[in-house]
Amino acid sequence: MARLNVAWLKRLLPIIGLLVIWQAVAASHVTSAFLLPSVVTVAERVWSDIASGTLAGKVGLTLYRALAGFLIATVAGVTVGLSMSILPVVRWFFDPLISVGFPTPKIALLPIFMLWLGLGDETKIAMITFACFFAITTNAYAGALGVERAFIWSAQMLGASRRQILTDIILPAATPQILTGMQIALPVSLISTLVTEMIMGGGGLGGGLLEASRYADSPGVFAAIVEIAAAGAIVINVMFALRKRLLRWHEETQTRDQ
Repeated sequence: MARLNVAWLKRLLPIIGLLVIWQAVAASHVTSAFLLPSVVTVAERVWSDIASGTLAGKVGLTLYRALAGFLIATVAGVTVGLSMSILPVVRWFFDPLISVGFPTPKIALLPIFMLWLGLGDETKIAMITFACFFAITTNAYAGALGVERAFIWSAQMLGASRRQILTDIILPAATPQILTGMQIALPVSLISTLVTEMIMGGGGLGGGLLEASRYADSPGVFAAIVEIAAAGAIVINVMFALRKRLLRWHEETQTRDQ
């Protein structure tokens, strides 16, 4: 336990150092309080949001949108990625689309989603799904291609169907790579959510930041940034811990093999 606390303290030291420097600069009046409010002022605003329940509402709305898009992208991406590895027609259809879509800035398509779906949550979730889809698909495909061909050939010799090969051999073997793609896509979902909320409004953490900036509420802007950073860090660390737990069997197997 003590070792764990020391590790966490080491991780927090840079953040604590940044906060100390921030407070020192704000207290020295080198710049105006409007351009750089003090840490104490921002902390008071964050606490006010927590006490009033405003923060919980904003975080809940943002996470709902981000996780909805992320989960849809996960199901679609894993399905397409694994199918590409065993079905030539699926690979023929999606490979050029992914080659074009992956490097394209996803937010550039937001006006099209707004035109097609309107200004509601459907548009935001569709945008998030589209942004996350490519990372998950390519990692699922790469993981499936990394499966030992001998396992697949042996299963075919024993009369296994394509569905059985996919679910019993390819999917378990590709799971580490799939989880890597999900770990990459999760922050993308949060970023996409915040950007769409700031562009379209509709509440959430991004909407709160947009509202504070519109009214030149400097402490509110900094408080929103702190809230966004904290929420993002928590979600990313939960995903990291979940991935580590799910892949414990994989790491143990590798250790035994070595």
